[in-house]
Amino acid sequence: MAAALVREELVALAAIFCGPREWEVLSRSETDGTVFRIHTKAEGLGDVDIPVELVFQLPVTYPSCLPRISVNSEHLTRAQCETVKDKLLEQAETLLSEPMVHELVLWLQQNLRHILNQPEPREGSGQDAFAVSLTTDDGLWMALLHLDHMRAKTKYIRTVQKWASDLRLTGRLMFMGKIILILLQGDRSNIKEYLMLQKTAKVDVDSSGKKCKEKMISVLLETKVQTEHKRFLAFEVKEYLVLDDLQKEFEAAGLQKLFSEFVLGLEK
Repeated sequence: MAAALVREELVALAAIFCGPREWEVLSRSETDGTVFRIHTKAEGLGDVDIPVELVFQLPVTYPSCLPRISVNSEHLTRAQCETVKDKLLEQAETLLSEPMVHELVLWLQQNLRHILNQPEPREGSGQDAFAVSLTTDDGLWMALLHLDHMRAKTKYIRTVQKWASDLRLTGRLMFMGKIILILLQGDRSNIKEYLMLQKTAKVDVDSSGKKCKEKMISVLLETKVQTEHKRFLAFEVKEYLVLDDLQKEFEAAGLQKLFSEFVLGLEK
């Protein structure tokens, strides 16, 4: 019954959000449910329409349970996006047991300006203060990660690309022989969130083919991006035939020292 309701809701949503880039299904799974993205606009302060990206994950027990929601917008702060998400989840609790995504989008379109009118939490207010302190860390941050292996490579790559897109991170997923590196640039709080996902989500499969968490990941470096470092404009997946090609990628990005200190020693 729940699966039939979800199928009907997805068909209806695809028909409603039928404009360019308004609607995209990101993944479907019998165990993890369905994940999709909706691009919409909502009326903000001063009657200005604000573009908002909403990512919904509908668990297999939805609509008997709440969807997972993430909110992103270049026109809102990270704290504002978190507040919008919390308000959407509060509204979702009033709609349990019935398809609710369209109702939630309509509610956001009508209420965003009221949410933005509320003062943001001040430092010193417990957990909210922690969220605010993360968003006020000025500048661009960078992290270099090393993965031991990828068994379900195609699915793993898609997952990494989705996380980078959802968290507005740029950089590279790099393969050279047995070396697998992920280089990320973006807000420090978003990189922290990526690392949490990378370590807690079932992103790969084990030797018997069962889904498993990534247990063999190393954070080689996490630091503030310096003036000599290139800013990546997108997140790309790249493969290199020889170590020299990988080295040239790092050199072009002003990361020669990073390559020498952390990458050279990985080749055995």
